[in-house]
Amino acid sequence: MKVLKPLLIIVSSGLLLIACNGKPGKKKPEPKTRLDLSPITGIRYTEVKRRFSNGLSFDSMGFEQEPSWIIQLKKPDTMAAYDPGKKIMQGFYLQYDHGDVYNFAKEWFRFKLISKDSLVFQRLQVSRKVIADDIRSDVNMTFYSDNYIKNVLHTTAEKLQRPTRADTIFIAKLVERANRYPDQTDSVFAARQVALLSARDNRISVERLSNVDRLNGKTEAYDYLYPRYRLVIPDAYKDFAYEFNILIDEKGKLRLGNFFTNLPEFREVRKKVLAGITSVYLENLLKIKPGSTLGMPHTSEVTVTVTGRKGTK
Repeated sequence: MKVLKPLLIIVSSGLLLIACNGKPGKKKPEPKTRLDLSPITGIRYTEVKRRFSNGLSFDSMGFEQEPSWIIQLKKPDTMAAYDPGKKIMQGFYLQYDHGDVYNFAKEWFRFKLISKDSLVFQRLQVSRKVIADDIRSDVNMTFYSDNYIKNVLHTTAEKLQRPTRADTIFIAKLVERANRYPDQTDSVFAARQVALLSARDNRISVERLSNVDRLNGKTEAYDYLYPRYRLVIPDAYKDFAYEFNILIDEKGKLRLGNFFTNLPEFREVRKKVLAGITSVYLENLLKIKPGSTLGMPHTSEVTVTVTGRKGTK
């Protein structure tokens, strides 16, 4: 069974949140009194789906909303959530703000459905006590009680958490476009199973870098959205160090992607140098497994920091 993972963006707590202005008549009226949560006290719920309002678990960048939380209301002011590190249900203060908006485990939620069998929470992006009325708050989390999963649905949480047919169709379209235009950065998307680079021999060293920075809200999702590698070539033709992006197509072929230079007049020269490093060194020294999503290989982008050290020969 999957366990609690933080959402992609962690928000700071605040009081008396205000919703941003949206189109009139489209918002659900807020309850005038505090919700009665007593009927769900003591019931353990497992998250079975997390989706955008369009019903999909993926967006066009390749980011996947993964259901993973396990929660249980212990007391009117205490929500427990499973901590995978400590392997315990850890208690969090359940802070009531207004209407149907609550905070626990450093996240803000709108409680949209409350029943003994299921819960539906809308995850809210909050900045300076204001609820964002855009895609950042466009995440719906559905929980089923463990009893409902086992004794009514007669299934498991793992089966319910699988991507849907709609997800597969959506990703297939992204894959088709990415593979049709493998040299265009605006046609590719992040691979859920990141492209893997490894050394053929000791002529190059390979290190996968991590982007996780919880203090700044970067969770494990950043590691597949923005994969990074450090490559060192110990016997290069000269000393050099460059950071740039490479496009890895579904067959493992490399192409130069985006790169930065603060001297526009030398951009073409830099482009030739990086293209040469990609084709001469990386193509020949690396073993490459293309990235894939839902089992479908596709072109994806990887950032590499390549250091060359001039040999002694």
